[in-house]
Amino acid sequence: MDHKPGAYKVRDLRLANAGRMRIEWAESRMPVLAQLRAEYAPSQPFQGYKITGCLHVTKETAVLVETFAACGAAVAWSGCNPLSTNDKVAAALALGGIEIYAWYGQSVEEFYWSIDRTIDTPPHLTLDDGADLIFTVHNRFPHLAEHIIGGSEETTTGVQRLRAMAQDGKLLYPVYAVNDTETKWDFDNVYGTGQSTLDGILRASSVLIAGKNFVVAGYGHCGRGVAMRAKGLGANVIVTEVKPTAALKATLEGMRVMPMHEAAAIGDVFVTATGMKDIIRGDHFASMKDGAVVCNTGHYDVELNLKELNTLATGSRVIRKDNREYSLEDGRKLFILAEGRLVNLAAAEGHPSEVMDMSFANQFMAHLRLVKQRERGELPGNVVMDLPSSVDQHIAALKLETMGLKIDTLTPEQEAYATDYSAGT
Repeated sequence: MDHKPGAYKVRDLRLANAGRMRIEWAESRMPVLAQLRAEYAPSQPFQGYKITGCLHVTKETAVLVETFAACGAAVAWSGCNPLSTNDKVAAALALGGIEIYAWYGQSVEEFYWSIDRTIDTPPHLTLDDGADLIFTVHNRFPHLAEHIIGGSEETTTGVQRLRAMAQDGKLLYPVYAVNDTETKWDFDNVYGTGQSTLDGILRASSVLIAGKNFVVAGYGHCGRGVAMRAKGLGANVIVTEVKPTAALKATLEGMRVMPMHEAAAIGDVFVTATGMKDIIRGDHFASMKDGAVVCNTGHYDVELNLKELNTLATGSRVIRKDNREYSLEDGRKLFILAEGRLVNLAAAEGHPSEVMDMSFANQFMAHLRLVKQRERGELPGNVVMDLPSSVDQHIAALKLETMGLKIDTLTPEQEAYATDYSAGT
C-alpha cells in the first residue's frame, strides 16, 4: 500500500495493512453499499462537498467512509466513543488519505480535540452517532452552521436529543434521522445489537450464558435484540422497564418482568440498553450476588452509576481485558465490563457487517438527498426529518437481491383494490 496519509492522528500507521484486510472482509459482506458505490461513483455527486463524521471507527464504517470518498467527497472523521475505535482500521483509513483523528482509549479531552480537528475546515454535511459532533457545532462553533447544509444521526439517543432541540427551536440545520428508518431500526438495532452485545460479554468474561438469570434493562429495539439472543443461548431472561407497553411485549414474548430493585438481587448478568442515566445505581449494586457481571450497551456510559459503585467498593482491579473486578466490604466481587462503555464495541467489533450494510446505505442516501435538495433549492427548515419509505424499500429490495431472494409483486388488480374504499363484503 502506498504511503499517502493526509491530516491524521491514529495509534500507529504500521497497523494499516491489518486494518485494510479487515476493511476488505467487511466490503465482501456489504453488497448494498457496494452497489451504491458502483452506481454513483461515475457521476461524483459529492464533488466539492466535505462530509465530517463522528461515528465508531470500525471496519464497516471504513466501507462507508471510502464509499463517500469514491463518490467525490472530501471526508474528515473521528470516533464517537473513546473505546470503540479499531486502531487497525483507523490506520488503514489514514494511510489511504482520509483525514482521521481516532484511537482506542482516548481521554475525554482527546475525544473532543479529535472532533474539533475534523471541523477546522468547515464541513458541508455532518454525520453523527450520538450527536456529539452536532452538539459541538451548536454549543461551541455555531457560526459553522451557516456553512452546513444538513446532517444525519445514526442512533436512538442522538435522534431523541435532536428532536428535543428542534422542538425548542435550537437546531441550526436540518438533520435526517437515519436511526428511524425501518432498515436500520428493525435490523441493526435488533439483530446487530443482540449479537454484538453477547459477543462483547463473552469476549470479556467467557461466562456460560445458559442457565443464568440474564437481566436486560430496557425492551426497546436494542434491548429486545439482546433478550432474544440471551434467550437463544439458554438464559432465563428478566426485563426491567418503565414503559407499560414495552413490559407487556416482553411478558408476551416469554420474558419475566420486574423492577430493577428485585432483579438486582437475583441476576447473574446485567445489560442496560435504555439511553437513560442511573439505570443501575449504588443500591442495586449493593444487593447483587457475588460474581455478578454487569455491562452497558447504550450509547453513553451513564447507565451504570460507577461513582456510587466506587463508594461501595474497597478496591478494584482489571482482572482480564475489558473486565474490572470490584471488591465489596463483605467479600463479594462484582465485574464491570468495558468500564461501562458500550460493551459491543469496546469489548468486541460492533455489529456484523451484514446489518451495517443497510444502516450505512441509509446514511449514504440521506446525504445524497441533502446534496440534491440543496442543488434544487429545496432544503427544508431546521428540522429532524425521516427518510421516505421508498428509500427503505429500495434498500431492502437491494439486500434481498444480493441474498438471492425473490418476493411477490401486486397485480394491477390488487393495487387497485388496495385503494378502493368502496369495496366491502
